[in-house]
Order: sequence, then C-alpha cells, then structure tokens
Amino acid sequence: MSNEVLKALAQAVERHSATNKVSSTPIPELKLSCFSAPTELTSLVYEPCLCIIAQGAKEVLLAGESYQMDPAQFLLVSVDLPVDARVVQATPDTPYLGLQISLDPRVVGELLADGSEVTTPGPSERGLAVTTVESHLLTSLTRLVDLLDTPRDIRPLAPLILREITYRVLTGPQGLRLRQIALAGAPAYRIARAIRWLKDHFADPLRIESLADHVGMSNSAFHQHFKNVTAMTPLQYQKRMRLQEARNLMLSEKLEAAEAAFRVGYESPSQFSREYRRMFGAPPRQDVATLSTDYSAEF
Repeated sequence: MSNEVLKALAQAVERHSATNKVSSTPIPELKLSCFSAPTELTSLVYEPCLCIIAQGAKEVLLAGESYQMDPAQFLLVSVDLPVDARVVQATPDTPYLGLQISLDPRVVGELLADGSEVTTPGPSERGLAVTTVESHLLTSLTRLVDLLDTPRDIRPLAPLILREITYRVLTGPQGLRLRQIALAGAPAYRIARAIRWLKDHFADPLRIESLADHVGMSNSAFHQHFKNVTAMTPLQYQKRMRLQEARNLMLSEKLEAAEAAFRVGYESPSQFSREYRRMFGAPPRQDVATLSTDYSAEF
C-alpha cells in the first residue's frame, strides 16, 4: 500500500468537501465526508456501497456487531442494511476524511455475465465487511476523486472508473459477498430480493411465510440465510426500518410521534414509544429535540 497514494486521496477528499458534513459531488455515486471531531452514534441505512477511510477512523454497528475502520480500509455493504455509525478519530488539524461510493447492482450483473469471477452459489455471507484496500483499488478511487478537479472529464470517464472499481471489488478478497447477491439461485441473492421488498413495504404487515415463498425459500432456510446476511431476523429488520423512518419523518416533516408511528405501520402509539425508546435511548419527543436536521449524514 502506497502511503503517497493514500495521502493524495486524503488531500483530494479534503479539497472537495465541506467541514463537518457529508458533501454530494458532481459524480452522483460519490459522497465525501469531513469531520473535525468525533461524532455521536447516528442511525442510517446503507445501500450497496463502498465506504473508504482516507484519514481518521470510524465505527459501524450492525445489530450489536462492531466494525472498526482505519485509514486505507474499506467497508463493503452488499445489501440495504440499517446500522449505527460514528466517527471515532478526528481533530481540527487532522480531520476525519472518507468517501462513499454507491454500487450499481446492474454493473455487478454485467461484469458477472462477462465472466468476471463467476462462483458457484455457497453459504450466504454477511452483507457487510471491512478489509484493507488493495493498491489497484486505491489507485482507482483516487482517480475518481481527482475527476472533480476537471469537471469536463466527469461525464465520459466517471462511468468507466466506477465500473473498474466494481470490478476490483468483485475480484478482490471480499468479492464473494458482492457476487452472491447477483447470482440467481444463490441464497444471498434471494435474501437480497427479500430485503428490497422489506425496504419498499416496511409499513405493511409482515407475513414471513408469504415473503419466504415470494423469494422461493422454505421458512427455516429463509430465517437462517436472512440472519446470516443481516445479523437480524426479518421482524427485527422491519422494526429497525420502521423506527428509523419514523425518526426521519419527525425530523424532516416535524410530525408528532403518533402520526409518525401510524405512517410507518404502527397501530399502537404506546408500543411505538416503547420500542423507540429501547432503540434510541430516549422517548421520541426528547430524542428528536436533541437532534439536528442533518443528523443522518452517511459518513
């Protein structure tokens, strides 16, 4: 791993990001983060993506599992996952610098169709992992961020570099996690379909048998592989999605707790308040009062 390449990536991220926030960029798939101090735990939903640390450190929690990230490491997220995250190492002189790159499942499928490391379906893997960035991938990431210095090059070159980044992940040590969700017939592929359904219908009543049948799995296999991928049961996943969306609604639309609870599928406001307090550590009104509207930064 080249320290010079990593230093250049950190400089590029700092050059194009605003302090203490997540910055969108002219490359829609790319977001940059810069924080001058550690942050509190933030609840968010990661869609399939890469999160890379150029400077500083952060922690991601998935259903109580802790994933620590240091410079030159990346977090691979292969399915939609509700997590908690926080910056744990940052100062004004040496801020936390990170980047997040969305992964397009269609590109994954195209690369697999081209014969890029096609693998026989096996046991489902966790949909989240931390590993060291290999030199080829780090170089590709740096070239992507460097495009921000030459805006005219973004449209013709960014899709090519993003495709290269996806290829590097597919053929790297964590490629199996990404390949499995695109291999028709693999258990993780079926679970990814179920997760997409849950994300789109989290306010609807959940019938496990119907969802398992929808993705072509037995109830027992569905429960086993769902927990392998997400570290949660389907009901726990739905509850987490509901509570995080309710929190978003109370912050962004200024809804009262009872209205937010109804919007995300709860019939009992008291049950909603109990489960909300259990997850976030405070009743809805008190919790929302302490949060700013940009709390959900996806650093």
